[in-house]
Amino acid sequence: MASIKYLSGFMIALGGAWLADVTHIPIPWLLGPLLATAVFGLNGVPVRAPAWSTKTGLMVIGLSLGLYFTPQMAAILLTYWPLMIFGMLFSLSLGIFGSLFMYRRAKVDFATAWYASAMGGASQMAYMAAEKGADIGKVVSAHSLRVLMIVTIVPFFYQYMGFHNTDSGNLAYNTSVHWFGLLGLFVCGYACARLFEWFKWTNPWTFGPLAAATLLTLCEIHLSAIPSSISHISQLVIGWSLGNKFVPGFFRSAPRLLTVVAVNVAVSLLLTALVTYLLANTVAVSLPTLGLGLAPGGVTEMTITAKTLRLGVPLVTAFHVSRMVVVIGTADVLHRFFARFFVK
Repeated sequence: MASIKYLSGFMIALGGAWLADVTHIPIPWLLGPLLATAVFGLNGVPVRAPAWSTKTGLMVIGLSLGLYFTPQMAAILLTYWPLMIFGMLFSLSLGIFGSLFMYRRAKVDFATAWYASAMGGASQMAYMAAEKGADIGKVVSAHSLRVLMIVTIVPFFYQYMGFHNTDSGNLAYNTSVHWFGLLGLFVCGYACARLFEWFKWTNPWTFGPLAAATLLTLCEIHLSAIPSSISHISQLVIGWSLGNKFVPGFFRSAPRLLTVVAVNVAVSLLLTALVTYLLANTVAVSLPTLGLGLAPGGVTEMTITAKTLRLGVPLVTAFHVSRMVVVIGTADVLHRFFARFFVK
């Protein structure tokens, strides 16, 4: 009986994936379920996703990303450390200016504005916001809208521009599927996810399996590749889990805040596009890959986009993992620093 309450949501997500696939929408197995469940959820249809499915989907994504980190790719990535530092500082800057804009225009307290604008994961930012007495509902709503906008705008823009498969020469990795090896890979990923969860490290169900698969790949231990069917299902449940956050009245709950968030996201994307264009002329990274690496989206959504479009997956992953760690690690310290100057 417990699974029945999730059936309508799953069927809507699956229908959205099918429709997106046949109509050639970019990233169909992520974007289709996200948009379908969001539309139905906003209209009161039950689309709730089980927590375990989200964790499973994130684990598959983490494992599939880790398989790209061959010793040869790791050596290449080490040459890009200045770009990584720039990406971290750029993300921090977007979060700082976004929080000041939200604080002035959305009429919310500074803690709410800060954690709603920081380019970290929604769950981590909500947890930190709660400790500072911020409005958790507004923080989660702001991040939900940010993710929806970016995961919709960026893939469609890339499809319109014809950005895909530009870095295929750098993606030589094991593609053989071995079912016993795949089981072993999942066991390693699950164990690392639980270890990360036990230590209360950030994003354990993505970063734990990512660490496990990366370590195995760097040691040239190739248990198995991830079958495309399993990859599609993982994207479906992630899109479903993102879309089910949109419930009736979502856009009426705090219209001023959500309007400011929408403007902030649009400005952030324009600034990212400008910085990417200027930087791409001076570094040996393709413009589409650099754009995904600097985009103010989440680790999961941007790396799925890079993986599906074959755009420098290891580099995009490295950008967003390092950015996530730095943003979460400095959020409280920077909040205290800037609060001294702007809280009246």
